[in-house]
Amino acid sequence: MGELPNAVVKRIITKNGGGLRVSGTAIEKAVSAGEDYFSRLASEAQGFAEADKRKTIMDSDIDRARAKLSQFGN
Repeated sequence: MGELPNAVVKRIITKNGGGLRVSGTAIEKAVSAGEDYFSRLASEAQGFAEADKRKTIMDSDIDRARAKLSQFGN
């Protein structure tokens, strides 16, 4: 089982998917994709924090990580 709650992911998909229903397997795939993205985001943000010699990931690290991931279509 993933760490992202299925109900939260289902609510996000339904809200942004025009109110269409979502199959159970689609939710599972979305949870997996979300967890993969958050994992990559955290890894990139960690790298920025460590490069700045900090032990705390700051909002600027998340912003930079999002920009880097979107630059490469991730």
